[in-house]
Amino acid sequence: MTNMPDAICAGAIQFDVITGDIKKNMAAAEAGIRRLGEKGCHAAVLPELWSCGFGNPAMTRESSANTPELLEKLQNLAATHQMLIAGSLPEIVENHIYNTMVVVDADGAIAGKYRKIHLFAYIDEDKTFSPGDQAVVCETACGPIGLMICFDLRFPELCRTLALKGARMILVAAQWPQARIHHWDILLAARAIENQVFVVASNRVGQDGSLTFNGHSRILSPDGRILSNAAEKPGEAFGRIEFTEIDTLKDRFDPLRERMPSVYQR
Repeated sequence: MTNMPDAICAGAIQFDVITGDIKKNMAAAEAGIRRLGEKGCHAAVLPELWSCGFGNPAMTRESSANTPELLEKLQNLAATHQMLIAGSLPEIVENHIYNTMVVVDADGAIAGKYRKIHLFAYIDEDKTFSPGDQAVVCETACGPIGLMICFDLRFPELCRTLALKGARMILVAAQWPQARIHHWDILLAARAIENQVFVVASNRVGQDGSLTFNGHSRILSPDGRILSNAAEKPGEAFGRIEFTEIDTLKDRFDPLRERMPSVYQR
């Protein structure tokens, strides 16, 4: 396992993702990364499909052609600011398109990728993207990090799997609408509490058709406390993460040790 730092500073960037406008979205992402870099941030997460938003299959396929170039830019930014950067992008592999969360480590190297498993059929995500089939924990300069994307939050089994695989921090990229933001707030806290992990979650703001997005990007402690909240306008959540807090909690009470997998429904 990667050497675990005792503490890091982490951030979650939220902005209005303009559908299909890669240039504007890249500029917004870069501005947020730069602001966090000036604060000494070690790890930052961008929203879901931050480069292009949710478009029709043809637009998404076209946008995926830009992903390698955007990743190269993220790698340069990560190395410049010595900051881990993660966020989801459309990825095309053998004619399949995936909603893929990529983690660029602080040295600019790609530490891992997670292809979104749970696609949100309500907005026809499953008609554009293919589902992933692996839970992913990346070994990084910030320690072992688990990855989730938006609708994944409603599936506690995934976050539990990440915790059992050793993740001590979960990064979440999302486009979660205002109409259900109450669920977002609760589910983030629940995933942190039940697994005793830090959660750093980025959600977009702005308008997309009839949908309104109001952020609430935040950083949560392993006992569910909100360490930082970006509220409802473009900006960043930023806070200090003390990994020793996990060990202190587990010394008192570790629910993962009390699990009874043999009696759970499969």
